[in-house]
Amino acid sequence: MIGDDELIPAATVLLIRDGPDGPEVLMLRRNSRIAFGGMWVFPGGRVDDHELDPDDHVASARVAAVREVAEETGLQVTGARLETWSYWIPPVQASMKAPGPRRRFSTWFFVTRSPQGDVAVDGGEIHEHLWLTPADAIAKRQAGEIELVPPTWVTLWQLGQHADVAAALAWARTTEPGEFRTRPIHNDPTTLAWAGDVAHYGGGAHDDDGPRHRLIMEPDGWVYERSAS
Repeated sequence: MIGDDELIPAATVLLIRDGPDGPEVLMLRRNSRIAFGGMWVFPGGRVDDHELDPDDHVASARVAAVREVAEETGLQVTGARLETWSYWIPPVQASMKAPGPRRRFSTWFFVTRSPQGDVAVDGGEIHEHLWLTPADAIAKRQAGEIELVPPTWVTLWQLGQHADVAAALAWARTTEPGEFRTRPIHNDPTTLAWAGDVAHYGGGAHDDDGPRHRLIMEPDGWVYERSAS
């Protein structure tokens, strides 16, 4: 049995294509009865035991990513074309606001140009799919039309900084993937911080002056703050 604070390796993939208003990304709505139920996410899931390579966690995640894309979308991607985007580690259970046990997935995010073909969701784990620009996805979340978890929201914000697929892929190839080791630093509104923030494992308080790298989850809209490095 996996303990509350044991990290479960996982992978997720940004399948992106060029649209009239910039890059569009494939998003899936998960079954309400499974992990992250009802949320709109990118294709992905946990790394199966037989896929684990203790000496190369990224390679393990890449194998799982290829499998998950095929299972959840019917599309075929190759591991060699998956560019690393970021790595996310959730907070420890004791610091989470929601009560009760919660599985903690340490997740590699990858990005690739979407292959040609129709998306075919299984109707089991995945119920719906949409191609959305990052701005549209964030606007839908703010309007209450879809639900997003913070890693998805921040990743959409990042993708929205690129004019097209080529620019996003070039950035991923030439940029060290960011590590997002999440720390809650405030409850009203819920505020999450990452490395580079004055309140992230540095002894500072959430309202101290200093550099920012955080997501402020205001009821009327989330705000991502990141000071220039």
